Amino acid sequence: MRKTSTLVLAVLVAIFALTIVLMSFQLKTNKAAENEGVADVTETESNNTAGGEIQHNPPSMDDVPDDELGDAIKRGYDLVNDTSTVLRSEAPTAEDGEKLVNELSCTSCHAGAGLDSEVSSLVGMSAVYPMYIGRSGKIVSLEDRINGCMVRSMNGTKFESNDPDLKAMVAYMTYISEGIPVGAELPWRHQNSVDDMPIPSVADGEKVYQQSCATCHAGDGSGTGSNTGPALWGGGSFNDGAGIARLTKMAGYVNNNMPVGNPGSLSEQEVADVSAFILSQDRPEFANHKGDWPNGGRPSDSMTKERRDEIKAGTIDWEAVIGKKQ
Repeated sequence: MRKTSTLVLAVLVAIFALTIVLMSFQLKTNKAAENEGVADVTETESNNTAGGEIQHNPPSMDDVPDDELGDAIKRGYDLVNDTSTVLRSEAPTAEDGEKLVNELSCTSCHAGAGLDSEVSSLVGMSAVYPMYIGRSGKIVSLEDRINGCMVRSMNGTKFESNDPDLKAMVAYMTYISEGIPVGAELPWRHQNSVDDMPIPSVADGEKVYQQSCATCHAGDGSGTGSNTGPALWGGGSFNDGAGIARLTKMAGYVNNNMPVGNPGSLSEQEVADVSAFILSQDRPEFANHKGDWPNGGRPSDSMTKERRDEIKAGTIDWEAVIGKKQ
């Protein structure tokens, strides 16, 4: 009996010891996996930060995964890079295509499908949305923001919430924002604005336009291509509800980015003049100006049809438009 008890005790001790060894091994394995995960995150974040500042370092499209998500990212890239061509070519009829989108692409404003750090980059957009936008008077999601561009800058039609193309554009913007922390301050955002500008001259702006802009955008503003010289006015261009239809925003974009290949070559006065000239031209009208800025703060520099008519009549008060009138 005593021998049996001793044997049982020995077996129990052996099992206990083996359990301790296995638990120790599992803990080490888990710790190693945890450290590896932290290393991956740290490496990703370090590629996007330096000295505490977020870096513009989007992943290459060559590294898009070869799976369903990758297909969506590639589709999103195509939609952002050549919006009008893609959507119009797939529409049932030419008329349907024209209702979906004007002659522009996202790249018309966001160069290189939003990958160019110098020209209204889209990198990091999935990290800053949702966010409050005064024009909407509410918290806006990335999907809402894309649809806002579709009805304003693209003078077209919103995507339905479950549209695969909307999801693809979000997938693309999320991919190129990889490693950027949620809510991060992006140094390349909010650069296109001139909030202290001289009184413009539309007549002088026309001269600047013909000298510096017409080669790419055509003498009549109809453009030479959505990614080479997008339409700046007329039926194929953005409507007057778009952000760039504000004088200070157009001037900021021109000042920072135009003419292509020689940005910054125009004087402050020339920038003001040519921006006023461009926005004085006829363009599609946004249907719901009254719904914008519901909580107040409506800017004075939106170049609506009323403003364009004042320019034609010679009655516009530029000091009031650019906020210099006391």
